[in-house]
Amino acid sequence: MALLVAFPLVARDRLPDRLATHWGTGGDPDSSMPFWAATVFPALLWLALAVAVLLTLWRARRNSGGATASSWIGVTLGFTGVTLLGAQASVVRANLDRTDWRDAGSVTVWAVVTLAGAVAVGAVALLIGRRARVTVPPVAGPALEIPEGQRFVWLSRVSNRWLHLTAAVCGIVSVGAAVAAMGGLTGLHTVWSAATFALGAVALLACASVQARVTEKGLEVAFGPLGWPARRWAADAIASAWVENRSAMQVGGWGYRLSGLGTTVMLRGGECLVIRTVKGKDFAVSVDDAERGAALLNSLIGQRAK
Repeated sequence: MALLVAFPLVARDRLPDRLATHWGTGGDPDSSMPFWAATVFPALLWLALAVAVLLTLWRARRNSGGATASSWIGVTLGFTGVTLLGAQASVVRANLDRTDWRDAGSVTVWAVVTLAGAVAVGAVALLIGRRARVTVPPVAGPALEIPEGQRFVWLSRVSNRWLHLTAAVCGIVSVGAAVAAMGGLTGLHTVWSAATFALGAVALLACASVQARVTEKGLEVAFGPLGWPARRWAADAIASAWVENRSAMQVGGWGYRLSGLGTTVMLRGGECLVIRTVKGKDFAVSVDDAERGAALLNSLIGQRAK
């Protein structure tokens, strides 16, 4: 919403009093709005949508006891957000340095680019939402004996809100720079800045959350909201597993760290699931309920050793 309002305001001195806001099938502008209306209207649309989504989400969680599917939320907000930002950038670019809105340029190319970007963001949001809906029934009791022929799974997720916040800031800066370049307010060199911040946002997002899973195949540690990239160890490749308390200071910081303790995925201090491979290398990940995960791994290793 801040970008939707700020973008036209930055270019105010280069825009006419009325902005072309609609184009006919021939590519010529056929409708306009006062500058203040063209600035505020998209932001109000976004605000109304955000409030409606939040209210719907609140009611759904209240009725379902706190659990709800979230894929439609990401699709709705992602698709609409990109569409509104792209449309606002296209309007500003078309009206830039014009004295009359009727002389505004065409927006056809940018409309296609915006639609493609919105569809891509909506598809990614759908994949993330589907992954977030996956639930695993809890293990009943502390027993670790695995009956012959039975399958089992242990799953634990953890995230770091500060890394998510930093990734969001980098993402907003990247989007702002890209929209400014798209709107013609800055040169093409801004695209490189946008790409740099976008790369930083993706890297931070990949390190901001992690999911550890133990199955009969072994251990899998997946990163980011899409669960990619991922590291996997077959049960035959693991010599032992245990729980160890570690802090960010011990391993050299937050995220994916290499230190004298081996490799550590540090998202919060405290309990970590640690494995030692048959090659003598240690890997640790800071997740909740690490003791049960380690116990299941050791049981699996014992079965394979028989």
